[in-house]
Amino acid sequence: MPSSDDSKNSKQPLRKGGETNDLEGMGMDELLDMYDRKMSNFAEGDIIRGKVLKVSGAEVVVDIGYKSEGVLPTHEVTGYDGQVTVKPGDELDVFIERLENNSGYILLSREKAERMLVWDRIEAAFKADEAISGRVVERVKGGLAVDVGGVKAFLPGSLIDTKPVKNLDSLRGHEYKFKIVSFDKKRNNIVLSRRAIVEVEQAAAKADTFSRLQEGQHAHGAVKNITDYGVFVDLGGVDGLLHITDVSWGRVNHPSEYFNVGDEIEVVVLKFDPSAERVSLGYKQKTQDPWTDVVQRYPLGSKVHGRVVSLTDYGAFVELEEGVEGLIHVSEMSWTKKVRNPSKLLTMGAEVDAVVTDVNVQNRRISLSLKALEQNPWDTIAERYPIGAVISGKVRNLTDFGAFVEVEDGIDGLIHISDMTWNRRLKHPSEVLKKGDPVQARVISVDAENQRLSLSIKEFLPNEWDNFAKTHNVGDEVIGTVAKITDFGLFIRVAEGVEGLAHVSEVSRDPKAKLDQSYHPGSPVRAKLIKIDWTDKKLGLSTRDVEPLTKEEMAHYAEVARVAEESHVHEPETHSESETETPTPETTPQG
Repeated sequence: MPSSDDSKNSKQPLRKGGETNDLEGMGMDELLDMYDRKMSNFAEGDIIRGKVLKVSGAEVVVDIGYKSEGVLPTHEVTGYDGQVTVKPGDELDVFIERLENNSGYILLSREKAERMLVWDRIEAAFKADEAISGRVVERVKGGLAVDVGGVKAFLPGSLIDTKPVKNLDSLRGHEYKFKIVSFDKKRNNIVLSRRAIVEVEQAAAKADTFSRLQEGQHAHGAVKNITDYGVFVDLGGVDGLLHITDVSWGRVNHPSEYFNVGDEIEVVVLKFDPSAERVSLGYKQKTQDPWTDVVQRYPLGSKVHGRVVSLTDYGAFVELEEGVEGLIHVSEMSWTKKVRNPSKLLTMGAEVDAVVTDVNVQNRRISLSLKALEQNPWDTIAERYPIGAVISGKVRNLTDFGAFVEVEDGIDGLIHISDMTWNRRLKHPSEVLKKGDPVQARVISVDAENQRLSLSIKEFLPNEWDNFAKTHNVGDEVIGTVAKITDFGLFIRVAEGVEGLAHVSEVSRDPKAKLDQSYHPGSPVRAKLIKIDWTDKKLGLSTRDVEPLTKEEMAHYAEVARVAEESHVHEPETHSESETETPTPETTPQG
């Protein structure tokens, strides 16, 4: 097949001028011979360059330098808009289908010429390992169909890009450059690769980017991917990691709060390793660290305003500005309340005022206080509740050692178990008070420094000991029950809430036997009053020189003791320190 260049040189129509002068000296035989040689160079299937003579209806007349003029269908030179794209005088390549038809014209084809020329260019590019341009036209099985100058080529899905393309239809209609990886003209088979082009471009961009990168410089890039731990930024063939801790000086829950995929952003190169192709980026480093002068901006004792950004068991974090947070510890939330759950006082996003109580730049900590905004009510507690004052309140809580009474909002007073009765020993405060009971009490102690207010209710209750002492005299015999047995004597309950001690020296017994072998808790016993101590509220008893109980008395008082025991299920098993002191024989009341 003659080349298109040969066609241009050997098959152009004869030109007038200089060529005509050359022919003037030739004879007729020479002219006929030259003409025959020229006509013999034309053959069906050749591609030759011709000139448009005229456009007439459905045909375009073209002069290709042959003895007859050629014609080609007008639709082959008609654009998408229906307009003919050539005019007389235009030159174009045409394909000779037939040298002469019945009308004496040469049948030509513009489309076949272009198709054959495209194949030639594709083959040349394949042999030279050069890139060609093409336009993606449709999605086909296994990849995409690409139009390369009118010739359809196949682009496998694995060769589209260096990374998987999720939406192949998004490439339709776009024009790209490709490398030819397979070429078979006979089978009309062309296989392309766009990935080969992308790899070369990326390698070149990566080398260029690494040659320009410097630690500390500002760079521009596009957000390529967002993860829980950071953002990958394309700097131009090189991906850098912007870690979540370098996004903002403040709290960042997720990088997506700041960026979207595709965003063009400015970053700072913190560190890069060309050999490992790793680049660490920063975003917050574009601005000054707010902790640099935080001491000057948030002096101790200053009032600040912020937003609650986190709640924990131990307090609330308040954002004062981006990158600067302060902690309100639970101990700094109220003067009077023990806050165990900060969420009951504060909510996420709430705007709050607080007072700066400490600034630790090294550890990047600011301590805040809510209660410092108000006066400590304990500072004036002694003025509002002086010793001896009578208060009214409600039992808020019971413990093993007493009852807490709410005196006012946030102020509780403690009624110790020893201040609930005069002489009756309680095992638990619930024997006297219940949660929610209204009570009247007297202030007996105020400790503002330790935030303690002590109360007593026994002043408003009858004094069992006094009542007993007023109606009995030394020498009187009484019948009681053994409350407790100790090494130094017997505690005998002689009345409700009244007990006396019969020292071991005043107990009638077998000298060889121990007390717990002769007496048992709850056993009735007759005793004589040998001492009444009004100062210490103590009774001295003796079981010597008294008549033993009769069987009837034993039965009667045993039943009384049983009923009393059932009604005092919370009776304490121990006695007060003053009662359990071991009396010496010298101090034991004698008869």
